[in-house]
Amino acid sequence: MMAYKNKIAFSCLTLPVIWLAGCTGTVTPEQSAGALPPAPVAEQRPFIVESPHGDRADPYYWLRDDERADPDVIAYLTAENEYYDAYRAGYAATTATIEAELIGRIQQDDTSVPYQKGDYLYSVQYEAGKEYPIHVRADATGQVQVLVDVNELALGHSYMNVTNLSVSPNQQLLAYMVDTTGRRQYELRIRDLTTGQDYVETLTGLSPAIAWAKDNKTVFVIENDPQTLLSTRVLKYEIGSAPETAELVYEETDNTFYMWVNNTTDGEYIQIHLDQTVSTEVRVLDADTPNGEFRLLAPRERDFQYVADHIQGRWIILTDLNAPNYQIMTVAHDQIGDKSRWQPLIEHREDVLIQDFEVFADYLAIQERVDGLRQIRVMRWGHPEKSQVITSDEPVYVTYFERNVQQDTTILRYTYSSLITPATVYAYDMATGEREVLKRQPVPNFDASLYTTERTWATATDGTKIPVSLLYKKGLRQDGSAPLYQYAYGSYGSSSEPSFRSSVFSLVDRGFVYAIAHIRGGQEMGRHWYEDGKLLNKINTFTDYIAVTKHLVESGYAHPDKVFGMGGSAGGLLMGAVANMAPELYRGLVAHVPFVDVVTTMLDESIPLTTNEFDEWGNPKLQPYYDYILSYSPYDQLQEQDYPALLVTTGLHDSQVQYFEPAKWVAKLRTHKTDANPLLFKTNMTAGHGGSSGRFSRVKDVAEEYAFILDLLGSAQ
Repeated sequence: MMAYKNKIAFSCLTLPVIWLAGCTGTVTPEQSAGALPPAPVAEQRPFIVESPHGDRADPYYWLRDDERADPDVIAYLTAENEYYDAYRAGYAATTATIEAELIGRIQQDDTSVPYQKGDYLYSVQYEAGKEYPIHVRADATGQVQVLVDVNELALGHSYMNVTNLSVSPNQQLLAYMVDTTGRRQYELRIRDLTTGQDYVETLTGLSPAIAWAKDNKTVFVIENDPQTLLSTRVLKYEIGSAPETAELVYEETDNTFYMWVNNTTDGEYIQIHLDQTVSTEVRVLDADTPNGEFRLLAPRERDFQYVADHIQGRWIILTDLNAPNYQIMTVAHDQIGDKSRWQPLIEHREDVLIQDFEVFADYLAIQERVDGLRQIRVMRWGHPEKSQVITSDEPVYVTYFERNVQQDTTILRYTYSSLITPATVYAYDMATGEREVLKRQPVPNFDASLYTTERTWATATDGTKIPVSLLYKKGLRQDGSAPLYQYAYGSYGSSSEPSFRSSVFSLVDRGFVYAIAHIRGGQEMGRHWYEDGKLLNKINTFTDYIAVTKHLVESGYAHPDKVFGMGGSAGGLLMGAVANMAPELYRGLVAHVPFVDVVTTMLDESIPLTTNEFDEWGNPKLQPYYDYILSYSPYDQLQEQDYPALLVTTGLHDSQVQYFEPAKWVAKLRTHKTDANPLLFKTNMTAGHGGSSGRFSRVKDVAEEYAFILDLLGSAQ
């Protein structure tokens, strides 16, 4: 291997000699003499990324290692981590202070609101000092049984995620999924709840989806493709059998679809839900006949989406059929297979986006979005004109359904939250309109009366009004002196909700304005909001974010030299794009697991998620998508210019955005940036897309981010 002349040494103590361009100890402009070790600068190796519409040189392509074991790659990531550790040592005291504050707002001994299923009340508990939840249930006498103590499962593992716990219909068996790497490749475990012991037999390489047949011995799960990690095969598995006896019951050959299995709320049917950006398909099987054949609710069509639940012999369907903002329809089970038989229940409205629903024996609860805010509407079957909206007194808030597992009840459970109101679980009587607080999340060392939340509107470059949710301490002088922490996501139709986040008060208490920019690409203002921020409209997402920043500065909410931005995943793409487009507006940017090498990734169908997302970003093998994506791809649009200070994070085992995207981006940034601002890159070597798995280890990550920002601001304390 040849060492290139423009390569700068990392550290003579950490890298093999073959990796070094001589241990020169060269210091980049962003470092104070003697204060830090040399900033890592990766070797450049010639490589050409070929495509039908143009070839591109990518000298850092070698940082891709699908096995995550190449010594040179691991050495580079380690060197970046060491450089990051050396830099943050300068504000270690601030990090410790912030971490203590964040932990101080966590109710360490806590229990979720129990829900009734069959003969038991199920809940989740946390114990002081422990990282992970304990799943329990109580019988009619109040006797508590531990189902799974995740803290015990985590012993000996640096990462542990237990998800989708699902009890058999007779409540004697528990199926659950375990991931010990963060790669989101799960292992099925079955626990006998009469003995507390797990079956030896198991299945691996799965999605976390689980559905039970009524025989209490058959489960349906999804096997992933080992290369692309796409969910491809539905398996029927009999508990206790050898893994190789699992029977294939459905295989999806279209690699643009994701797949999920679940039971309907009433437990009568098993669903295979197939989902693509612009198309869905649902297949159903009577849970009484696990050896039967799945039937279609309606065949897939492009630009036709739906989800369904079952009650009393009919299907209730949320669909965009002739309804961009969705409508709710119904069909009897004996008439499924043809959408022309569907009958309308709740009609489409131009000003209301219907996002979800819950079905009950006498009532339908609807989750809808109006003027960017989520609210719940309740109606008695057959009387939509008498529907009632559960109201709020706050200008910025969010409501969403809690776990509602019983259909024969008048009680709807939902959660209310705002930027200053911790998550509050309500029981709402749909018959009387009365509601009861079941639990308000306790937040130690927090006083809501000290803060204010409001909604403001920024004007985008094309005149569109962009909603912005704000949080700040009461008494804020809107004189342009405050620092700003601005968050956004803006992709996949995922809306950024103004819900309570206890950690951000460590910034707000220090005078920050916290802003959520509800930019296009999300779905806050309806389906068109999403359509206007994807494919050949994607740049609206970035210019909206920039417009919000300018609005908040010009309106006196923020000082122009004290603006910080944060985004993760597709929001990390946002950070990379605005860093290229408007670097002068930001003092610092934080990009978590950022999707920044868009063209190369979308050209490579072996990478997880690529094929499913052609209708989100476009397929660069086709024009005009190649040129359009290239025009904003952060990695490709890096310039020799000044950039804001940057903190970039990733996980070595990330299955959503591969670690090598931010690694390449940072490596290229080091050779292009002309400023003296810090560029820091942290790789969690034992985690994936979601970062650390424990509740306290996640707090450490947030504390490091905030301390980085405060250090840049010069207010570290």
